[in-house]
Amino acid sequence: MKTRIQELRKIHKLSQEELAMAVGVTRQTIISLEREKYTASLVLAYKIARYFGVKIEEVFDFSDVEEI
Repeated sequence: MKTRIQELRKIHKLSQEELAMAVGVTRQTIISLEREKYTASLVLAYKIARYFGVKIEEVFDFSDVEEI
């Protein structure tokens, strides 16, 4: 799943470590999300979006997700 996490981090001048601490995960989790090797849980997606003051859909691209 594509994300705008790295872009939003850079706009807000945050390191991966700072974002990780703010949302309660490890730096490795942020790295994995940015490299699209890990899909965030709904709770984590919410925390990240809320931290940046945007909607979840503005951080995560759901266009690749198959419809049920």
